[in-house]
Amino acid sequence: MRKISKAAVGVVAIMALLANINAMPVGHFRNGDDNDSVKTNSAKTDTLTEAPHEESVIDEVIWVVGDEPILLSDVEAMRMQGEMEGMRWQGDPDCSIPEQIAVQKLFLHQAEIDSIEVSEAEVSQGVERQINYWIQMIPGGTKEKLEEYKNMSITDIRRSLHDDYRNRMLIEREREKLVEDITVSPADVRKYFSTLPEDSLPIIPTEVEVQIITRTPKVETAEINRIKDELREYTDRVTKGETSFATLARLYSEDPGTARLGGEFDDYVGRGMLDPAFANVAFNLTDPKKISKIVETEFGFHIIQLIDKRGDKIKVRHILRKPSITKEAINKASMQLDSIAMDIRAGKFTFEEAATYISDDKDTRNNNGLMANSTEEGRTSKFQMRNLPTEVARVVDTLKVGQVSAPFKMISEKNGKTLCAIVKLKSRVETHRATITEDFQAMRDIVLAKRKEEFVKEWIKDKIKKTYIRINDRYKNCNFEYQGWVK
Repeated sequence: MRKISKAAVGVVAIMALLANINAMPVGHFRNGDDNDSVKTNSAKTDTLTEAPHEESVIDEVIWVVGDEPILLSDVEAMRMQGEMEGMRWQGDPDCSIPEQIAVQKLFLHQAEIDSIEVSEAEVSQGVERQINYWIQMIPGGTKEKLEEYKNMSITDIRRSLHDDYRNRMLIEREREKLVEDITVSPADVRKYFSTLPEDSLPIIPTEVEVQIITRTPKVETAEINRIKDELREYTDRVTKGETSFATLARLYSEDPGTARLGGEFDDYVGRGMLDPAFANVAFNLTDPKKISKIVETEFGFHIIQLIDKRGDKIKVRHILRKPSITKEAINKASMQLDSIAMDIRAGKFTFEEAATYISDDKDTRNNNGLMANSTEEGRTSKFQMRNLPTEVARVVDTLKVGQVSAPFKMISEKNGKTLCAIVKLKSRVETHRATITEDFQAMRDIVLAKRKEEFVKEWIKDKIKKTYIRINDRYKNCNFEYQGWVK
């Protein structure tokens, strides 16, 4: 009789399980016109130095960096966000917060010079991650509680976060560009740490390797049809001239980044900046008066309208609608994963085999389910706990090496969708003092980060010297981190 390998037995078991699974039952504010909302006077050059009448001031320009103003409301908004995220400011917040905003202005100006780009998809993903983080941090842990805390709807929260998150990404990419050519040699690493006493060697935080299997709760056919019918209705209303595409996008689109702009992307984009399915349809549009067919992407369902084409880039507007997922669908996906976990524990097949044949996670499926961590130096399978998705970290913290978790719900960092998952803790190295033999890579990263930080600080000092800066008098006695603001 022909021998069957253990791996083959595992695959057969998985296929049988899949058959069974498929058969399972189921801020700040401004009032009025923009010109009235900021206390400025173009006819007077010393507006910044005048003491404002508090009862009449809605907002106030407190710094000018280049041609960019910093408003008092900007400082208060950053202060509130910092309080919500548990941030601690170095020194006096009234001085350090506006200085931090001013530094951000320097990076944003350089990013514009260097033509740094960020896609709307990336911004939308980041906004969803931020909202999910806030939801987990507040008592109650629901969207309704967040809306109550912020005194804003989720839609308005998304809109308020859009520009801030886009700027964060531009700053991060500009910083990366500035230091991309900085390197350190093994000799540099040994020299740096050879001078440190043993009790001054860095502490290496706990690192883990995690494997994951996800199942995406199935959207009911009736819900998909409902979404498509809505999009067809939008198309029909625009075609008949009853309303404009932009108006419908503002009212109904679930893309927080573009809805407030009438569905319009804020710049011309190339194919690489868009979801492939979206790009295929968008780049085939030729008539701005016509609306595309319905397009399905990992974010939901879209209709698209062409605005303009310039060479290999286009400008479009779109409406995004996201199907809702029922509790029954989430429960069914959890039951599926529970069965998979039990069979892995029983030895019917391995976690690696299940990840390859069952998982919906495209990023890990072809790597035996092993999660990858993107760092400045590339991709690694090792994570510090704080770098794991919050839901995953919470579960991993309860596992021993080799254990498979119970099913849990999480939000995809890529597209904001609800997923069900199980994880396995592949390895864990506890917190310890660094050694040159065991932790060379971590020690190299520390030296490299120090070099990069020093370079960026010198760049900021030089940029301050070359940039027009004007500061309200009451900030001139601040003890700033960087010199040269007061000129």
